[in-house]
Amino acid sequence: MMFQVAEHFVSINGEGAHAGETAVFIRFKGCNLHCTYCDTQWANQPDTESVTLSAEEIAEIVRNTGVKNVTLTGGEPLLQETISRLTDLLICQGNRVEIETNGSIPISELASVPNRPVFTMDYKLPSSGMEKFMCTENFRFLSEHDTVKFVSGSVTDLERAAEIIQKYSLCEKCHVYFSPVFGKIAPSEIVDFMIQNKINTVRLQLQLHKFIWEPDKRGV
Repeated sequence: MMFQVAEHFVSINGEGAHAGETAVFIRFKGCNLHCTYCDTQWANQPDTESVTLSAEEIAEIVRNTGVKNVTLTGGEPLLQETISRLTDLLICQGNRVEIETNGSIPISELASVPNRPVFTMDYKLPSSGMEKFMCTENFRFLSEHDTVKFVSGSVTDLERAAEIIQKYSLCEKCHVYFSPVFGKIAPSEIVDFMIQNKINTVRLQLQLHKFIWEPDKRGV
């Protein structure tokens, strides 16, 4: 039950339903996708430096911070074997545990455990180059506490996102966000699209950490 951790730090959640709140971030090494706009490519390489930690050691790191929000990110955290052992331990410790996942790996098993974590799940749109890997079966297992995030780099992406939201009735199941690929599309274009297409309930969200610090700064 060991985990490859590329970094851990305390910052604020930059996106999702708890954006702006302090959180402990545990970033795991490795990802199964290669999105064109990925801002954590450094954590996905085979030679990325990492430390090997047990679930108990990670829980101790979290406990020592005094922060109760825990964000498991990557890379892709669901690639970590026995991730359910870690989420169970952290939740039993009194933490709110959020998993940021890329949408390509089934969540059915982890979504059914008694101590269920919260999922912030991407749906990769055409400009990512990874849409063919999306596991739409995951939509069945979402709850009102979960989030689906559509990172969009173009109007074509937004049109596809609108199709998926309607097809799977996502706004009736969970939080839904549009987020721009940083530097690729102006947030105002997304707002215009939302107005013109009478899109309700979906929220526009910017990545807070990229406005507070330099966009490529690590550990925030």
